[in-house]
Amino acid sequence: MEESIRKADILIEAVPYLRAFRRKIVVAKYGGSAIDNPSAMQAILQDLIFLSTVGIRAVLVHGGGPMITRKLSEGGKRTQFIHGMRVTDRDTIRVVNGELTKVNQRLVAQIKALGGSAEGIGPSGEVVMATPHAQARALGYVGTVSTVHTATLRRVFMREAIPVLSPVGMGDDQQLYNINADEVASEAAISLRAEKLVLLTNVRGILRQANDADSLISTLTIKDAKRLMDRHVIQEGMIPKVDACIAALRHGVKKTHIIDAAIPHALLLEIFTKQGIGTEIIR
Repeated sequence: MEESIRKADILIEAVPYLRAFRRKIVVAKYGGSAIDNPSAMQAILQDLIFLSTVGIRAVLVHGGGPMITRKLSEGGKRTQFIHGMRVTDRDTIRVVNGELTKVNQRLVAQIKALGGSAEGIGPSGEVVMATPHAQARALGYVGTVSTVHTATLRRVFMREAIPVLSPVGMGDDQQLYNINADEVASEAAISLRAEKLVLLTNVRGILRQANDADSLISTLTIKDAKRLMDRHVIQEGMIPKVDACIAALRHGVKKTHIIDAAIPHALLLEIFTKQGIGTEIIR
């Protein structure tokens, strides 16, 4: 009985949040090494299904870097990165698209198996349009987002399903381009005028001291975040995530979050509790 009462209390506590976010849009990005954790993946997908069920419009943008690297390695191809971006020649873009398509299909199938509804969105040119990266001569078929057409995403919302978006864009030249998934999530959140952008990763959030979870910074402003980047407190793989959050905030997204996907139901804890469990970056 006590356990049942406790669960009821939790539901009552969530009512103000459910009311505040109903029909609002939350864009979540899930990828990198975190996507190799099956239990974490299941919990995150359950969270997304919950959001969709209570009337919050959830979008999932996924990565798949480890799968791409493994597939390239199996074919005897060495992976090269420049400033954290994968050098992508003609053969590599085919592998990138193939592996990300598999990830996309797997996520959609898992959401359905868990009782939710989802639709996969690949690089058809209907949603994510790309232009070649400024360093295209060195990077090859790496792009940046030029436009996110939201009509397809909104039609998926109308069917009460979760759009699952692959970070591959189509150029005006009908060429596929490999795009950083954090950037795709940020641009999708901007174009959809999302309430929140949540980047799920394999660390607690932004730490003042590397590898010290107790040094977690719960809340940062844009100014604070830029200062920490200048001081190299925020560095390496966290930089594109923070840049994605800052871009989203500057273009109308209300709040952005960087959280650890390995914490059970991290997404719900970050959205529906006052203290949260990661780092929120605000204007």
